[in-house]
Amino acid sequence: MPLIPVVPENHSHLLAEFDCLDPLLSALRLDSGRLKCTCLAVSRKWLALGTSSGGLHLIQKEGWKQRLILTHKEGSITQVACCPHDEDFIAVATSQGLVVVWELQLERRGRPERVSVSWEHRGQVITALCWDTSALRVFVGDTGGKVSVLRAGSSKMGKGSAFVIFPVQTVTTVDSRVVQLGYQDGRLLVSSMSRCYLCDTEREKFWRVGNKERDGEYGACFFPQNRGLLVGQPPLLYSARPGSRIWEASFNGEVLSTHQFKQPLACPPLPLIPYRDEPQHYNPVQKSPQSLAFPKLLYFGDQNLLTWTDSAIYIFTPQNGQVLLWTEVKDLVDIAVYRNELFCLHGSGRLSHLSLLSAERCVERLLRRESWTLAATVCCMFQHTITTSRARKAIPIDRLEHLRSQLSSSTHPELTGQLEEVITKLEPLDSASSSRRSSISSHESFNVLDCGIYRVISRRGSQSDEETSSLINQSMSEEERLKEFSLLQEDDHVDHDPQSSERMEAERSEQGLQFHLPLSFRPKPPRIALQAVKDSVSSFVKKTTEKINTLQMNSELWQRPEFRDSGHSEMSVSASYSEEMENEIYDEMPNTEADMQELRSATERAISQIQDPLVLLDPVCLGETLQEWLAVLERILGPVEHRSAASGDSNVDEPAEERWDYLNSCLEQQEESLFSSGEPTESITEEKKEESGELGEKEDRCDSTEKKPEVSNGSPPNPVRMVSPKPIPSDLLANLTQLATLYTEMSCFRNQENEVSGCTTFLRTYFFLLDQERVRRMCLLCYQDQPEVQSSFKEAMLDLTQSSKVVEVIQRGDLLRSLRSLRELQPWSAPPLLAHLHRLYEKHGEAAVRSFTQFYPTITPADVMTMAQQSHFLAYLDNLVQSRTEEHRLSFLQSLLEPESLRQDWLELALTHDAPQRCDTLTPAGQPRWHSHCFSWGYGRLLSLLIRLPSDLSSKQKMAETCRSHGYWTGYIYLCCELQCRKEAFTTICQLDDITLLEEADGVVPQTLEEWKLLIQLSQRCSSAVDSEQVTGVNGSSWSNGSSDCGGKISPESLTLMLARTAGPDRAMAVLEECGVQLVLLPHSKLVCELLRVTEKRQRAMIQTMLERCDRFLWSQHA
Repeated sequence: MPLIPVVPENHSHLLAEFDCLDPLLSALRLDSGRLKCTCLAVSRKWLALGTSSGGLHLIQKEGWKQRLILTHKEGSITQVACCPHDEDFIAVATSQGLVVVWELQLERRGRPERVSVSWEHRGQVITALCWDTSALRVFVGDTGGKVSVLRAGSSKMGKGSAFVIFPVQTVTTVDSRVVQLGYQDGRLLVSSMSRCYLCDTEREKFWRVGNKERDGEYGACFFPQNRGLLVGQPPLLYSARPGSRIWEASFNGEVLSTHQFKQPLACPPLPLIPYRDEPQHYNPVQKSPQSLAFPKLLYFGDQNLLTWTDSAIYIFTPQNGQVLLWTEVKDLVDIAVYRNELFCLHGSGRLSHLSLLSAERCVERLLRRESWTLAATVCCMFQHTITTSRARKAIPIDRLEHLRSQLSSSTHPELTGQLEEVITKLEPLDSASSSRRSSISSHESFNVLDCGIYRVISRRGSQSDEETSSLINQSMSEEERLKEFSLLQEDDHVDHDPQSSERMEAERSEQGLQFHLPLSFRPKPPRIALQAVKDSVSSFVKKTTEKINTLQMNSELWQRPEFRDSGHSEMSVSASYSEEMENEIYDEMPNTEADMQELRSATERAISQIQDPLVLLDPVCLGETLQEWLAVLERILGPVEHRSAASGDSNVDEPAEERWDYLNSCLEQQEESLFSSGEPTESITEEKKEESGELGEKEDRCDSTEKKPEVSNGSPPNPVRMVSPKPIPSDLLANLTQLATLYTEMSCFRNQENEVSGCTTFLRTYFFLLDQERVRRMCLLCYQDQPEVQSSFKEAMLDLTQSSKVVEVIQRGDLLRSLRSLRELQPWSAPPLLAHLHRLYEKHGEAAVRSFTQFYPTITPADVMTMAQQSHFLAYLDNLVQSRTEEHRLSFLQSLLEPESLRQDWLELALTHDAPQRCDTLTPAGQPRWHSHCFSWGYGRLLSLLIRLPSDLSSKQKMAETCRSHGYWTGYIYLCCELQCRKEAFTTICQLDDITLLEEADGVVPQTLEEWKLLIQLSQRCSSAVDSEQVTGVNGSSWSNGSSDCGGKISPESLTLMLARTAGPDRAMAVLEECGVQLVLLPHSKLVCELLRVTEKRQRAMIQTMLERCDRFLWSQHA
């Protein structure tokens, strides 16, 4: 990585993207080509998204959860605005010119209501909505220049106020299209294509802002002055002008000054800090001056002005006429802001969530997210800001040193070196009031808070710290210590699990506790004091346990529990048993080494035999070689019962359980004898009781929640062995993994009575030896229909990944944060990622499956098919295919079909889910119903791709029969044409009775006169049957207008007109006579035929004239 350029000192802020909203759009199905987000608005609580289908999604910003969806049948949503003083109201404008004000009634848990509706702008495109800052009224502007005001009633104001209908008033009509509206303190700001107007809505007076006109989309906004000495001053207003200029005007519309940003915008753009990838480095090369037109102006953040174009975002500080920053962002359409947050809508329908932060605050948030590379990059780019003493409030020196320790010098050597240079330049804390600081500088360091308080940070091990802590310890009463100790026991009861304690420490470190030292001049916080007591007790317990273990090894102290009351016999028995135990302990070490040596030799022998091509290519010989190796493996690393059965040793006089119980009883006896001297044992015994009880509850929960697979004989399966019972060298482990995985892939247990039982048992017994990725592929290819093998592999991976931090995030139930945590695990490994996705699916269902497309190709559709329901898998597959561009979808879908038999399975799935009823598309005789092809299919896009995939003849015939049996007529007609069964296609089209099937670009057009004759005969035969059927339409709308001349109907007359356009009216009438059809044309049809004859004659005459002129020209050139 090259050295990171440093930004100039006048830049202290940047835009960062900490959230990815793609999963949210995927869950709302707004990422498809058919349904897109068209507009947006944001408030303190809500993110409102308008869609092209007329739906308005209300998303709660806390957790990004959808709370409501408001539907509109009056067209797509073009504008939306949230009420700034009452978030229970929201205004919506549709493409047909309708304006609706909704009262959400979420606090009273009622249904949303339309409290006001306006058709004042019918037929016009509404371009701007603006709420009054104190009253429930909305100002509306359209493309015609009309500005109206709409008042809204509210059920909060009384029982009858909601029934009062306020008239819609027209405020004014300006000379051109309304670009932007603004309202502040009783005055309305209207920015049109040519001018900017100011309106006093109370006195009904109007002013023009400035005298010069303009031509184009230029925005304007109010700029409140409510900070510092300007509190109480009237707001200013800013109006965009051509050439990157902005007018600053008073509240009365008088232009005060003109800000020129053409030359300041020649500075290089600052990079955007993304949520996942590394940012684009700052390019210090100067740009040329930018002459821009700002389409909208927004008051943003802390006294800033925001605007944008389709390729960049610009933020100005108009009080000093400077450019705070500008950043390149592609394909911008609209932006909504709230405080320092930006929500950007892109042309593709994608959303992005940006935040304006100072450099030190950005580094602080990146450190919390453990984005070490991004944090170091920002530190190096903004060195002038990070090194100042003011930045120590957000990022102390120890946090930057911790950041340096997290970077790898091998992967980021230049970045690490540059960060070290930044750390050497760090300024100390504020040097103000040095006399006040000198009195305590010998013991503590401190910083000054914004409120003026000095925050003193004690040095570790200082004298003042020791003295102060001793005074505090002396002042604490005995009763307070007992209270702290009781609280400690409760804390231990909750956090006895080491994983949970690690999680708590991780949360504390995320909050920044590890970077701040305790203060020496005040008592420690209760939690820190409890933690200190807990550490001391834990140390005491650890030392006691070590002492117990030492005493257990002493042969003079071994006692059986049943002989505690006897004397000499007790000592003799314990001595004899201790000698046996010592012999076992000392004999076990050479036995283990001998076993490992035997296993190593057997493994090397098997590998050398497999390398012989005669053995490798012969399944019988290969299986025999692996079986010989497996016998040694089971005797050395197999379960206890297998090892004892294989070795045949009978030197163990009692079972393992009895020996373990005996050791536990001896341990209890030693504890009693050890603590009989009066040492405090109450806390230890209570802690152990709590731990054992809690472990028992945890086991009960696991047994009740997890569904364990069972083998075919009904007996419970063996537990999955995640760890080897004996230590294995790394080189031997690699060879064992190769052989064990090969044994599993070769299905060497097929000679057993139950193949599935043998595979499941081997997988659960030797999972610690298997290659997880190869086992995953084996389960997908060989055991798709065997749930026992699949569930065993799933259980093993769930146990293996249980200690991951991602599991905690998934268990909290936040889908977006869970997906973000999974993305941070890149590069992914398929088996662990698959286990986390199993947890996500069990938690969130279909919403989680739709977001799994971002993990392709690590997670394939075959993986998702084994985990999800069929309907949920279809949603995943549809999203995955639609995520590709239009020209690559067909080839991409074909690449997913492994094996080819999946094509028919996926086709039947798509035809049976979210599809119309068969009784709606098929008659009782199995024929197409009239216009039944107009029904919408939920997965129509996927169906159209599946039937267009290249395949052999038999596959296409099978697909055509499947489409016919389910009533998917458009697919059936396409496949009939592919199979050259054009007669069946024409028959189906006549039964559907829709002439557009013959005219569209994908329609079946007759190619010969014989096909025209066949089509005319079929139409005459089917017309009588269709007329007898009482059809009122499809999807609730009528397809017939009550007359015999229906434009979409297939009849001999309509076909004759089509043939007349193709071959001429005379030829068409001749074909009609050949078919034996007696037809009397309607006056309209006769007129069309006459016009066609006239057109044909004129075309012939024109062609003859052109040929004669060409002939004369050629002869003249020849002469």
